[in-house]
Amino acid sequence: MRVILVPVADRPECAHALEAAFRLAARFDANVVGCHIRPHRESRVRMPGLHAMAALEWASAQKGKNVEKGSRDAKALFGQVAEGAGYRVAQRAGAHSRGVGIWQERVGSPDRVMPIIGPMSDLLVLSRPGLKGGKLAHMFMMESLLHGCRPLLLLPQRRMREPGRNILIGWNQSPEASRAVAAGMSLLQRANSVTIAVAGQESSPGPKASHLAKYLSHHGIEAEVKTSRGKDPARELEVAYRDTGADLLLMGAYSRHRLREQIFGGVTEHMLNRTKLPVLIYHSAS
Repeated sequence: MRVILVPVADRPECAHALEAAFRLAARFDANVVGCHIRPHRESRVRMPGLHAMAALEWASAQKGKNVEKGSRDAKALFGQVAEGAGYRVAQRAGAHSRGVGIWQERVGSPDRVMPIIGPMSDLLVLSRPGLKGGKLAHMFMMESLLHGCRPLLLLPQRRMREPGRNILIGWNQSPEASRAVAAGMSLLQRANSVTIAVAGQESSPGPKASHLAKYLSHHGIEAEVKTSRGKDPARELEVAYRDTGADLLLMGAYSRHRLREQIFGGVTEHMLNRTKLPVLIYHSAS
């Protein structure tokens, strides 16, 4: 892991996400890229097609705000947190640069910018939107998850210690879960403890938790398997998280179709919108 990306606005939850990102960066000798996204003054008429609704929501949410001041305040916040973490701020990283903070500003809306900057990072870090409101924060979260093309570390809206020392893997035999494990391997290899949580019977055609434990052993990771009844997988994952003393839940996103989860509920929707646990979550369109 060499590049950690944090979308930045001058808000307390962004400060918490930045602090966590810089702590992780120090652990991995990585760079932190802070990116502030500024609205285009004509975004409502120049972003037609599939992105029109997102562009309208973005422009509406920015209405009445001082764009220049927002940019200055976001940059000042990034510099303040970087300095507190012992990082110098640069415009770009050199070929051998390590341990620097890099400031960027982009013009557009999250649905247009995140598919560009997300894939050019190794990890995205955001604070979870509040349980009530937070339209802009929710927009950034979903665009980062669905189109960032990288694992998303979703944190509570509060200051917390560096997550990833004790990791709980939410395992359901799905391709999404296996991709999440691969995406989070660098964190798993540095964890003090790893537990695989299984809710219900392992009756799908994919690999079982025991197979995953054997796979992890090839990477020098000893993992314990913890099972539950499977009556309410999301709640049972929360219980396993508390019982194992975990500080991070690792899971794949949308093993079922996203629309079905939104209508009927599912583990992904619960972990995105109804809990405060720190989650490393990965979605792959393939």
